[in-house]
Amino acid sequence: MQHTGRLVLITGPATGIGRATALRFAREGARLALFDRQSAVEQTAADARNIGAEARAWIVDVSDATAVDAAVAQVCASLGEIACLVNGAGIVDHIAPLAKMKPEAWAREIGVNLGGPFNLVRAVAPGMADRGWGRIVNISSVTARGGLALQAGYAASKAGLLGLTRNVALEFGSDGVTCNAILPGLIGTEKVQAMPPRIIEAGIAATPARRVGTMEEVGALISFLCCDEAGYINGADIDISGGSHLNTLVLGSQKENRDKG
Repeated sequence: MQHTGRLVLITGPATGIGRATALRFAREGARLALFDRQSAVEQTAADARNIGAEARAWIVDVSDATAVDAAVAQVCASLGEIACLVNGAGIVDHIAPLAKMKPEAWAREIGVNLGGPFNLVRAVAPGMADRGWGRIVNISSVTARGGLALQAGYAASKAGLLGLTRNVALEFGSDGVTCNAILPGLIGTEKVQAMPPRIIEAGIAATPARRVGTMEEVGALISFLCCDEAGYINGADIDISGGSHLNTLVLGSQKENRDKG
């Protein structure tokens, strides 16, 4: 178990990718500190303990810097020093044309999706640097590069997260701390599964893998980026999208195009 004994702080683990990632780390021997606004984070912690991991949950709004600082202090006092940070908390609360998007809704998405990781890195990274080892993974999105219609706040916040990732790598890399961003595409989270079938089908059609990705696949990538062997990967933006970031315009099926020779 490659993360035995390490304390991993994960934000947004009540559901979705964050939950799958937490359970992945639990199976790999990590100890877990879980931050979320939703009370369901307690169930994730309980499930991790059932696997055999030490896990505790905190109800925290990551956009609140004061609350983050207090919760991180509690984690360090009760569980020890944080070795890995996974910034997974994110919201898509306001879907609207840019011209009709409410400023307060824009500010909220930026505050959670970009301000949250800033608050966590600010609280955690200096301690990692002092100890000479640390891993930070920021969960961005393919929309960071391609945008997403009617979701300007979400796309902008995820693009900003790439810039934050690079700066953290630049400022802390010489102290043994890595910071990388992953860019998931169409992943089978609860929210994706609740989408109308036609939207899911359109997403699959635009993905060379021709399927929806699994939350467990994303968790596996995050786990790898937090291991010792990933120490020379720093400041990277890594797509986990089945190839949907590529130009997927084709004439005919994939097999037909391969057979044309």
